[in-house]
Amino acid sequence: MTTSDAGLLADLNPLPSGLDSRLRDHLTFLIEVDRLKTVLRQSPLAAADRRENDAEHSWHLALMVMLLAEYADEPIDTGHTIKLVVVHDLVEIYAGDTPIYDTEAGVSQQEREEAAAERLFGILPEDSGRQLRALWDEFEARSTPEARFAKAMDRLQPLLLNWMAKGGTWRTPGVTADAVRGRKAVIGEASTTLWEAAKHLIDEGERRGWART
Repeated sequence: MTTSDAGLLADLNPLPSGLDSRLRDHLTFLIEVDRLKTVLRQSPLAAADRRENDAEHSWHLALMVMLLAEYADEPIDTGHTIKLVVVHDLVEIYAGDTPIYDTEAGVSQQEREEAAAERLFGILPEDSGRQLRALWDEFEARSTPEARFAKAMDRLQPLLLNWMAKGGTWRTPGVTADAVRGRKAVIGEASTTLWEAAKHLIDEGERRGWART
């Protein structure tokens, strides 16, 4: 049974009766999103010989926002940006991770993730679901300085991990250094400084043979 076909995790050991119904929905959602810890990404960890999962990725982005906000080209609300990066990958609980260089999987990504958002945020009370869905939509649209910076962190974090892995997913068949630059260019929409640093890492990785010319 796949995650998309399975029932809610909370159904495996139902919460006790007598709980407030609104609180029950919140707790049910919080139990369900434990699935994020099982969604593997392509990026290798710097500290262990395995791939990172989505929950680890989201935590890392939140810390990056806290530390790197000073490099944003536009003033950003750090707290709001952290909310965006914490929520942005929750839909992958049902939609799965779509590797950045997998163009075939990318064709259906939006449709899969929209359906996943409807299902996942629908677990919550209506107002809470709307709040999280609005954050997810804002991240996807990159319509605010916060969303653009959040997206920049989403592209910068795996770049750092691939650097530590001496290539990592840059070595994916068919991927070139120019392709990496193209996929990472969104960093420049939020931070000139961080984009210059990212290009420097990619250029040096290409020079060392970690990415195809």
